[in-house]
Amino acid sequence: MKLQLYFARKFLTILGGIFLVFGMFIILLDMVEQMRRFDSAELSFGGALELSMLSAPETLYSMLPLVVMLATLALFLGLARTSELVVTRAAGRSAIRAMISPAIAAALVGVLGVTVLNPIVAATKHAYERKAAEFSGDGGSVLSVSRDGLWLRQGGAEGQTVIRAQRANLDGTVLYGVTFTGFAPDGDERTGAVRRAEAESATLIEGAWELTNAKLWPLGVDNPELRASFHETLLLPSTLTLDQIRDSFGSPASVPIWELPGFIRNLDEAGFSARLHRVWFQMELALPLFLAAMVMIGSGFTMRHTRFGRTGLMVLFALLMGFSAFFIRSFAQILGQNGDLPIALAAWAPPAIAILMSLGLLLHLEDG
Repeated sequence: MKLQLYFARKFLTILGGIFLVFGMFIILLDMVEQMRRFDSAELSFGGALELSMLSAPETLYSMLPLVVMLATLALFLGLARTSELVVTRAAGRSAIRAMISPAIAAALVGVLGVTVLNPIVAATKHAYERKAAEFSGDGGSVLSVSRDGLWLRQGGAEGQTVIRAQRANLDGTVLYGVTFTGFAPDGDERTGAVRRAEAESATLIEGAWELTNAKLWPLGVDNPELRASFHETLLLPSTLTLDQIRDSFGSPASVPIWELPGFIRNLDEAGFSARLHRVWFQMELALPLFLAAMVMIGSGFTMRHTRFGRTGLMVLFALLMGFSAFFIRSFAQILGQNGDLPIALAAWAPPAIAILMSLGLLLHLEDG
């Protein structure tokens, strides 16, 4: 047991060091990118550092499998160089047993990443998008989904308009049970809402919303109901586009793992397709298993003693197999998002295949 704890502690130490080094490099490189992206006259050094600190967690989280692979290679190459694996074998313990504790440690790191780091990444991603919107002046997201339905915001020469709908089609271009509330533009003497419209449905066309069976109220008058008007078809100007609505959903990574099931239910109730978020949710649940597979892949090629030679070639094979597993996982995720693979198969098959292949390699190398 002490030997297993020793291997696990050494693996976690190396993993933490590599993670820290990667984090420093990513922050420095991202600072250069932020200063290139935004006007240097508006973005100070402190602002660039803040944006980089908010952007770095997402990048580091996506690189976690690579960091685990590098930590595994560093661990077992070091153990082979110091002959600790030779002593372990001489004591009657197989090298496969020496791999178990780092694999379990990697799985625990994956659990910690999904339960703790994932919500941190989601929070920093939101904060980054909010800060970046302040510098770029694009106003940020225009769509929000909740239990009450979905909400959109649009601006124009006539002022801001808040749109609420009970449900929508898959891409958000057709709204049902919709309400439009218009506000006076900046600088207008009127304050608050100035008009309200309700309709059975609203379809986004080029430059306008086309309302069907609509009722329009002019607000700010003595009796809005008396001056209300009915329209079979009504056009309301709009600055929204299909791309803006799609982009407003953001990536599933912007939703914390603990809130993702509720967010998926809200999407279903609003009429949107939640397949993208379902695939992401299952991929996150399978992450600990995939990190354990990366440890098994790395250890399978680097448990040999360095006197056998070809160490560099074995490291290259380990990296190629690790990148192949990562590519297959990403490709399966795309197939799952497109509906070409069942969600569970797309999320859980790649780590299972990687574990079985690496286990077969370990058994072949250790037991012939």
